[in-house]
Amino acid sequence: MPISGNQDLDEPTTARHPRFPALLLGLPVLLFALITWQVVADGPLVRLDERVSRGLVHPDGLSEFLSDLGNVQVAVPALAAVLGYVALRTRRTDRWWLPVTAAALLMALVPALIIPLKELTDRPGTPAVPPATGYYPSGHTATAAVAYGCATLLLLPRLRTLYARRALVTACLVLVLGASYGLVRRGYHWPLDVVASWCLCAVLLSSLWLLLRRPAPPEQPR
Repeated sequence: MPISGNQDLDEPTTARHPRFPALLLGLPVLLFALITWQVVADGPLVRLDERVSRGLVHPDGLSEFLSDLGNVQVAVPALAAVLGYVALRTRRTDRWWLPVTAAALLMALVPALIIPLKELTDRPGTPAVPPATGYYPSGHTATAAVAYGCATLLLLPRLRTLYARRALVTACLVLVLGASYGLVRRGYHWPLDVVASWCLCAVLLSSLWLLLRRPAPPEQPR
């Protein structure tokens, strides 16, 4: 299709491909719905999950350390430090408060989503933890993913080189995957608990990414 003379060649990808946000948000939602249905119905996916867990659980010092990366006391202060840094660096720009506020609200949304889901599904824990319920989905995984993911999305525009941006994204993935592995290896969560939290956080972080990519509104003439 020919491009009209007044069409912006730098128009964001999400604007030129309107179905992309739907896929970005819809696929994790569908996968989360499937996993949740299997957990509530005690379906075959849950039995497979339990077999996989038995092969993975091996509590040790490393798994305990990695699982702590998802603690509120660790992940949230890390995000708070990034929020403060970005606020200071951008405070003289228009709408400087929007990315910082959106990330903070996203972090606050995590317990508001996770706690009701835990009560709804009432899934028991693995044999490695004391008898209890409310392990699905994993709150520690969600805390790690949202805290480190939001920090990464806010810092990426501040980095000038491709190498630095790749290093930042890699560090984020290492932290989130490390926390996820530690939770499963230590036996604090079933693997599906962690995967379900990934799905939820994919939706939350994709929403923040789409918000940050939106162009600023044009200034009104005075």
